[in-house]
Amino acid sequence: MLSAFGRVLKTADLRRKLLFTLGMIVIYRMGTFIPAPGISYGTVQQCIANNGSNHGIYDIVNLFSGGALLQLSIFALGVMPYITASIIIQLLRVVIPRFQELHDEGAQGQAKLTQYTRYLTIALALLNGTTIVSMARSGALIGNCPNIIPVDDIWHVLLIIITLCAGTTVIMWMGEQITERGVGNGMSLLIFTSIASSFPNALGAIERQQGAMVFWAVCGVGLVVMLAVVYVEQSVRRVPVQYAKRMIGRRTIGGTSTYIPLKVNMAGVIPLIFASSLLSLPGIIAQLNTPNNGSPPPEWVSWINTYLVRGDHPLYITLYFFLILGFTYFYVSVTFDPVEVADNMKKYGGFIPGVRAGKPTERYLSYVLNRITLPGSLYLAVISMIPLVALILFQANQNFPFGGASLLIVVGVGLDTLKQINAQLQQRHYEGLLR
Repeated sequence: MLSAFGRVLKTADLRRKLLFTLGMIVIYRMGTFIPAPGISYGTVQQCIANNGSNHGIYDIVNLFSGGALLQLSIFALGVMPYITASIIIQLLRVVIPRFQELHDEGAQGQAKLTQYTRYLTIALALLNGTTIVSMARSGALIGNCPNIIPVDDIWHVLLIIITLCAGTTVIMWMGEQITERGVGNGMSLLIFTSIASSFPNALGAIERQQGAMVFWAVCGVGLVVMLAVVYVEQSVRRVPVQYAKRMIGRRTIGGTSTYIPLKVNMAGVIPLIFASSLLSLPGIIAQLNTPNNGSPPPEWVSWINTYLVRGDHPLYITLYFFLILGFTYFYVSVTFDPVEVADNMKKYGGFIPGVRAGKPTERYLSYVLNRITLPGSLYLAVISMIPLVALILFQANQNFPFGGASLLIVVGVGLDTLKQINAQLQQRHYEGLLR
């Protein structure tokens, strides 16, 4: 392993890409600690200390921003606007035929979709920034903590919103630069960095509150869960495909055997983000309708705060579980179209052995996809329950490091980056990092 890392550092081009990637990550992490103009940094830190590690509906957003959201730094919005914009553009391909045509055009169409994603990211950043600043002005962003913005006039508020939007634009640019000039997918690596930066604090809190025995037990269970996640993330169902021989001029094309790799977890972490976002909406609505003068909230607000905000309530856990199952099937059906795959196979003379081309192939792919999506959705739902169980047993927050979206992203991005480094090493006639 050490010799493999030595070969990476000895390769000038790969070394330059790694150093560029690390430099961008360092700049990104520095930006998460620089407060936005007009924010009282001391008041924010005091409010965070008084409210502990649980911040309710903002936990998932704060996780993806590397803790920058609740500190109201220049990178407070993090990568969430870009992630949301990318998902929306991807889903719009099903609704708007023009988007699907651009996707099918190749590099030129993909570039135009990327441009649309950038515009939508800026629009969502303005919307999210306005919401966050409104929460901060009312004192509802971090518990009941007012005076975060000492000078509360229109110009200072606009300055903060523009700064947050500009920070998101810079993050988007950094992610694209890492993808083009570095190693791995830029936005995924920035998400990886944000999540991994929260691990030491989360584990340190467990050791301080529960003791060394519980700390080492949690680390042991986390290692087992991580191995299981790696195993499932690498698991695929290989559907064999045979291509018939064809004569084009004097050349014989085809006659090869390949396969369609259908991953057990085709949806990735998207169902967890969808389910968390949907369950956070009632909490945001209730928080906006909570009186600030100390008077009791309405009954429906109290009901939401009791049943749909607390992550340890059985109703919340049950809804979260079934929402993940439903969103997994929905997202897989959107991203993998058996009709399109069957048509492409038929167009190029491919067929599944024992299955006729056309409609039978479409039905067979749908059958296989439904069968592997069921264990995949159950796997996602079980992994997502780990932080909620930790919340009950260890009084941790819902972004417990060894479960849920955090672990899936860390493992998935780590494996993808490792594969890219291996591919570049093998292009230079070296062995990969892992044999």
